[in-house]
Amino acid sequence: MEFLNLEWTIRLSAFMIAALILVSCELVFPVRAESRRLLRWPGNLGIFLTNAVMLALLPISAVSAALFSIQHKFGLFFWFEISFWPKVIVTLVLLDLVIYFQHRLFHAVPYFWRIHRVHHTDAELDLTTALRFHPIEILLSILLKTMAIILLGAPLFAVIAFEIVLNVAAMFNHSNLKLPGLVDRAIRLVIVTPDMHRVHHSVLPAEHNRNYGFALSIWDRLFRSYHAQPSGSHASMDIGLAGFKDGREYRFDHLMAEPFRNPPDTH
Repeated sequence: MEFLNLEWTIRLSAFMIAALILVSCELVFPVRAESRRLLRWPGNLGIFLTNAVMLALLPISAVSAALFSIQHKFGLFFWFEISFWPKVIVTLVLLDLVIYFQHRLFHAVPYFWRIHRVHHTDAELDLTTALRFHPIEILLSILLKTMAIILLGAPLFAVIAFEIVLNVAAMFNHSNLKLPGLVDRAIRLVIVTPDMHRVHHSVLPAEHNRNYGFALSIWDRLFRSYHAQPSGSHASMDIGLAGFKDGREYRFDHLMAEPFRNPPDTH
């Protein structure tokens, strides 16, 4: 129990530090003028807090999956002799690949898309959008991630590091942050940047069905889902989904009920 408390403290500290830095950067170096925070943030933060409570109550987690593998010596890394740091690197890369394919799956399968579109109906993009995932999606993601961790026999250190990297990377690439063009082009050779991911939140299906990566940008290039820039400018591009522009869509109750409603097809 003490270890789990320490793990939560480390992750929460990393989350809070990254969030404070990114919010400050968004205010000083914004890409887009944003005047709807008071409308958007209550729903986004409400769904985030709902997920946080659910995760705290769930009997499974990424860390518990790693502890299960250690206890039962189950997984690829227990069956083959591999040193510690290569196991860490392979775990980070393969788990990021799992998240990439999960993301593609949630766009490709109609029922999964109904769940995932809660994330896409946000009419603007900032770090709170990174927190806006329906609890059903969070639950399915946890199940997939824990299976991958157990099959790998992933080291506990690598799992905790991945959880931190995933959260920070998601907040970074959803942020309303303007990077100089040269810096963006250099960083996106390895890491998904805000400009790269903003394309994925375009109202146009040809654009929001691209750029699925969360941390490493290589997967979109390797699997031919990379789209460099939106058809318009980043400052003026239309973000969100057609058919979800009503002001009620900001509300927490609408976000929670969205997968069960049947508005116009936006995919």
